Amino acid sequence: MKNKLANYLSLFASSGTIICCALPALLVSIGAGATLSSLFSIFPQLVVISIYKAQIFIGAFTMLVISGVLQYRAKNMPCPIDEKKANACAKAKKLSLIIYFTSVGFFITGLTFAYLIPSLM
Repeated sequence: MKNKLANYLSLFASSGTIICCALPALLVSIGAGATLSSLFSIFPQLVVISIYKAQIFIGAFTMLVISGVLQYRAKNMPCPIDEKKANACAKAKKLSLIIYFTSVGFFITGLTFAYLIPSLM
């Protein structure tokens, strides 16, 4: 249960990096500045989120580390002997890994757009 909760929290936190940093940078880079300004007028909270991007990235990284440690520990845990429960356990492990690596991908994308690309320009 802890592993599942940590995975969903890491997905939520890393999605925040996409919303605060990657989405605005992507829209500006493809020439959709008007779309970005419309987005900010509809959702003014995005400006506030962008102000705290360092804290968002630190929180997301922390959640990814915790989730990664729990993934590593759960990797070799045995599944029940009952066939139905064993199948459910195997599916849950696979889904958990998918969620974790999706979270890592979101985090890397947000990090790239927020810190790496601007430092290269």
